[in-house]
Amino acid sequence: MSPLRIGVAGLGTVGAATVQLIEENAQVLALRTGRRLQITAVSARDRDKDRGFPANRYRWYEDARALAADPEVDLVCELIGGSEGIALDLVRQALRAGKHVVTANKALLAHHGGMLARLAEEHGAVLAFEPAVAGGIPIVKALREGLAANRIRRITGILNGTSNYILTTMRETGRDFAAVLAEAQAKGYAEADPSFDVDGIDAAHKLSLLASLAYSCVPRFDAMQPEGIRAIKPVDIDFAGQLGLRIKLLGTARLTEAGLVLRMHPAMVPLDAPIAAVEGVFNGIAVEGDRVGTTMFEGRGAGAGPTASAVVADIVDIARGLRLPTFGVPAADLVERNLAPAEDLVGSYYLRLEVVDRPGVLADIAAVLRDHQVSIESLIQRGRDPEQPVTLVITTHEAAEGAMTRALAVIAGLSVVLEAPTMIRVERA
Repeated sequence: MSPLRIGVAGLGTVGAATVQLIEENAQVLALRTGRRLQITAVSARDRDKDRGFPANRYRWYEDARALAADPEVDLVCELIGGSEGIALDLVRQALRAGKHVVTANKALLAHHGGMLARLAEEHGAVLAFEPAVAGGIPIVKALREGLAANRIRRITGILNGTSNYILTTMRETGRDFAAVLAEAQAKGYAEADPSFDVDGIDAAHKLSLLASLAYSCVPRFDAMQPEGIRAIKPVDIDFAGQLGLRIKLLGTARLTEAGLVLRMHPAMVPLDAPIAAVEGVFNGIAVEGDRVGTTMFEGRGAGAGPTASAVVADIVDIARGLRLPTFGVPAADLVERNLAPAEDLVGSYYLRLEVVDRPGVLADIAAVLRDHQVSIESLIQRGRDPEQPVTLVITTHEAAEGAMTRALAVIAGLSVVLEAPTMIRVERA
């Protein structure tokens, strides 16, 4: 069988690792696919940078879009990043030319996934994206193939290793967010501009793609309102431990009668939940199917080796002749699902209040919660000094989020409440 000729766009850490992996494991890959995987062309800005292999071994393009027109490229690996610009141009042009595409670009698919899936099918090409979600964890393959017999009831995931590392280190050391973020940047776990990671955007991109696979819909990142971890304080982590809970940046996806639920925000989870044990830079995803029950996937969600492994896994499938729709069903069958109204979602909550220590304060706060149909589950008070603020922690029974938000607005206006209340959702399922 003729070789599968590959063009690699972007030779950063993942691109360089992908080239090295294909070259170093050439024999075993040929054995497993029945054909040779041959890199014929690459593209990057800096030709002189040391990437661990000679630059002159392959045809070199400064403009990655040239790979789409190269007659000696059958498959393009798009490892540039970004939802617009060259990455989008390259993928569109490659698919229109009938070339297969493997991409690690979750932002691109979260914004343009439906259009690109249709384009791939129209031109007989495969658009594969295992490396775009959770690095080396084969979660895309699991949802599209291994769990295809199931109706997916729920997906719960830690999908960003940087945020998980920060929260883990804050808990273990007692240091605040800013100090741990600086350490993560020094170690290379966080970018100089960490916004996509710590504000939940990167993880929300990934969750939107998992929901598309699970619920046969066009990615709905545009309708999400992700929340990040910047506001999490060591005191909240400490109280979570006292309550038998742990704080994670958690994504959840499920389909309800009211619409698709897509949430990305900090949440407290029980210590005995499998997702609570996912620590450091690791990702973890729990998928509940109607037949298989709950399956748990855990591993490194980023990094050169794990992501390159996922890139090559998609290449291997294509080399073997596997031809599957991008999101598991034909693009024409992808539906535009509305998101369930956030204010109608029901859940439990953790509240932390800094209040004046005097009689009647708790009664005033409890009355506001009562008036908004929010029931108190537990209460912790730290400190007792009429001259100093005291910390009041409340956990609630289940209540509608809209009711909780309105109650907090009233509580924040009470003269005895000295700073804006902190609210963190509690996920017990």
